[in-house]
Amino acid sequence: MRNEVLENKQAVVAEIQEKINNSGSAVIVEYRGLNVGQMTELRRQLRAEGVELKVYKNKLFQRAVEGTDFEDLKAELVGPNAVAFGEDAVAPSRVLAAFAKKNKALVLKAGIVDGKTVNTEEIKELSSLPNYEGMIGMIAGMLQSPIRSFAYALSQVAEQMGNGEETVAVEETTEVVEETTETTEAQEA
Repeated sequence: MRNEVLENKQAVVAEIQEKINNSGSAVIVEYRGLNVGQMTELRRQLRAEGVELKVYKNKLFQRAVEGTDFEDLKAELVGPNAVAFGEDAVAPSRVLAAFAKKNKALVLKAGIVDGKTVNTEEIKELSSLPNYEGMIGMIAGMLQSPIRSFAYALSQVAEQMGNGEETVAVEETTEVVEETTETTEAQEA
């Protein structure tokens, strides 16, 4: 019986280590004061963004980060905590920060983003960034902007040249008409 419990705990520690190593980010939050309905809503919002919320015993999470670069997270593992794991570096922070604004009982503590430990302020900064699709759209817009400006400049030059040619053509036509008129008047005289 005792060996079975020990094996289960070792399996949970291994699971935590795997999730930390394979996720783009992990954010630790304290959920004390949230009711079941609020937790369900939080999980639903996180799932919609591809983020998994897990509750682990603090001791097991501490063992999982022991001897790693994330050992300083041990100080944050006090009280009822949950960890949001996401492949996207921004999604867990964005969803949790938005939820925490509406529900003051949810407290952002710390996290891991791209292999670095981050504090509450950094999590809040990350939450202001758009998601992956939004970032791709921003980059596409930035790449498209110089091309659009160049195309606009070319169209303006072409339009001005077109106007200039019309002006030159009108002037030439006027000169030809005047010459013809002068020649006709001279022949009549």
